[in-house]
Amino acid sequence: MTSEIPQDGTPSLAASSGETVQTRSETTIVVCHSCRGPDGPDDFPRPGSRLAEDTRRAAQGSDVRVTSFGCLGNCKRGLSAAILSGGSWSYIFGWLKEDSGEDLVAGAELLAASEDGFMPFRARPESLKRGLIARVPTTLHLDKDQ
Repeated sequence: MTSEIPQDGTPSLAASSGETVQTRSETTIVVCHSCRGPDGPDDFPRPGSRLAEDTRRAAQGSDVRVTSFGCLGNCKRGLSAAILSGGSWSYIFGWLKEDSGEDLVAGAELLAASEDGFMPFRARPESLKRGLIARVPTTLHLDKDQ
């Protein structure tokens, strides 16, 4: 099989028979593990680390990848995470709670299932509606008139 990227930006594989099979890009949740939470204490493990662990538990058995990094630069907005998926818009969320892992996984699954690269607003968990900080287009979307 050879990897091809059609003009619409959707990855696909060309089987040896010449048939093209669509593949879904991996969807990843990136959790800020250094977030301190609303009161800002320097306790360990930090609330961001606890959110990362809750998200990993929630993602077990799903196709969603979870990773964590120190400081996403969203400190004034509490616990933060981003949802990324190839060929789709990226989403950054704040004001999350230590137990928001299920909501993040639900949002990641919505984005992965999206045909247009957008996470549908009405279907999102409430924390991902009110906690949206930014939505970032891919370079593929920048080339299109929106």
